[in-house]
Amino acid sequence: MSTTQPFYVHTDSVRKDIQNLHAGDAVMLSGTIYTARDAAHKKLCAMIADQQPLPIELQDAVIYYAGPTPTKDNGQIGSIGPTTSSRMDAFAPTLLANGLALMIGKGTRNEAVCNAIINNKAAYFCAAGGLGALISKSILNCKEIAFPELGCESIKKLTVENMPLIAAILPNGENIFNRQDT
Repeated sequence: MSTTQPFYVHTDSVRKDIQNLHAGDAVMLSGTIYTARDAAHKKLCAMIADQQPLPIELQDAVIYYAGPTPTKDNGQIGSIGPTTSSRMDAFAPTLLANGLALMIGKGTRNEAVCNAIINNKAAYFCAAGGLGALISKSILNCKEIAFPELGCESIKKLTVENMPLIAAILPNGENIFNRQDT
């Protein structure tokens, strides 16, 4: 059952912090996260298959399925709303098996991803679609770090503070999309 007060989760302790959550809990996330969409996921999985070094450390990492727009006012970043997560479902189990701790996006996940979340003691949080401008206000720093040829879909390293999210799928199997009380 969700509480009215948000839970504060930090990326430095994400695996520990997600143990205390329930599906539907409001979360404020702070720390380092990476943006990556399907083109970047495809490249990462190919690099894993070829045993090449990755441009990001996956162990306990957080990936936000987003492609931010350029800033208009000399800020850190433009609007950064979530991308539909099912587009990453083919790649997510591989990344989870290689250490990914948390994914952020919008919408449901397939059964293979849900099982991989449970098996790898990871989690999936949802960001509200249509609130990209609001979410951008929680971003303190943005730096492109990989695949610049992908443009807005390149991998970016973000520092976030109190990014508003909802706990959707948790390592204990709770899944907001399967709840009977919603």
